Amino acid sequence: MHRLLVGAAATLACCMVAAGVATGVVVDAQSHLPVAGAIITAAPQVVRSDQAGHFKIDTASTSLALRAPGYQRLAVKLDPAQKGDIRVELKPFQAKALYLSSYGIASKLLRDEAFALIDKTEINALVIDVKGDRGLITYRSSVPLASEIGAQKIVLIKDMPEVIANLHSKGIYLIARIVTFKDDLLANARPKLAVRDAKGGIWHDREGLAWVDALQKDVWQYDLDIAEEAAKLGFDEIQFDYIRFPDARGLQFSGPSTEETRVEAITGFLTEARKRLAPYNTFLAADIFGYVCWNLNDTDIGQKIDRLGDVLDYISPMLYPSGYRFGIPGYLDPVKAPYEIVHRSLERAKQRSGLEGRRFRPWLQVFKDYAFDRRHFGGDEIDAQINAANAASTNGWMLWNPRNRYPEVKVSKAIKSR
Repeated sequence: MHRLLVGAAATLACCMVAAGVATGVVVDAQSHLPVAGAIITAAPQVVRSDQAGHFKIDTASTSLALRAPGYQRLAVKLDPAQKGDIRVELKPFQAKALYLSSYGIASKLLRDEAFALIDKTEINALVIDVKGDRGLITYRSSVPLASEIGAQKIVLIKDMPEVIANLHSKGIYLIARIVTFKDDLLANARPKLAVRDAKGGIWHDREGLAWVDALQKDVWQYDLDIAEEAAKLGFDEIQFDYIRFPDARGLQFSGPSTEETRVEAITGFLTEARKRLAPYNTFLAADIFGYVCWNLNDTDIGQKIDRLGDVLDYISPMLYPSGYRFGIPGYLDPVKAPYEIVHRSLERAKQRSGLEGRRFRPWLQVFKDYAFDRRHFGGDEIDAQINAANAASTNGWMLWNPRNRYPEVKVSKAIKSR
């Protein structure tokens, strides 16, 4: 089970919380080596373990919450009657996920297909839409603005806590996908928050959907409220998608759109999200364009690979070969080289960010090519991408099919051999 575990994976030599201070060491449950940079929370205090795995935190609480990229999150109880450091063993974990939209998780057919894959393969996680591409929140949300702007007009999931409890009982790691600055409902209900076109009207993308202005902190508040609600519901990880500016020219925002202002807006929002989610010990992730792994600038959307490591637990580049319309050096026809596209992009991302592979969990393509020769992406292509992610030592991977159908994943040799 991949929920916040209490004591299940920890060896505790409990300490006396003298003068409101707890000390301890965090180690890997398998290797018993120290875990540096683990996040220890006793709200409102948050600290990190040092290179030797040691930590010291001010707390009057009776428990601590801990997490580190590449491990299960954990809660441990403190015993004020005993002396000595806490020794906490974190259990290594890699999320290998399928994407399910809100319609997918509400559909018995699609749910059962996902469960069958989880039973037969090493898939152990689901990415579930909390706020989808069209701004809908399809469970009963307590965020007032969701109802005010029409985000609750379709309620597919009658009891989200029950759904989460059921999925957790099956040992499934749960990732809440929140589409952030692409929000047609919020932009139209609150026009002052919308991205504008050159003539001053509300701008719409190729799908006819409006976006909100990432420079405005009033925009941030709504998605932070949704993220906090998802954390309270029990999701193991919050993943922000469309955490960027639109990739179009000639648009108008509430302030100047420069590389500096765009990057500050994106990293600023994620910094606020980390602060807001700190009490819940929930992992924080964000999706980025594949070319962000390569480009030295912000790709004109506010995403820079070297600025994301400090504000995220996991970075999730979308490494779909079909999305690399200009290819990469040495591979100008990317759909013919799915392994190389994924592997070389991840290696470049690690090099440019200075982060280890476990800080990345890529999105992989499980849908028909739309940009080159319209080829089918089946078992061989899926295996190639998974093998590339594994070779780059990532923290697992996520499979994207917008229709939530994964019939050929079940024959993937890469999944079965891991």
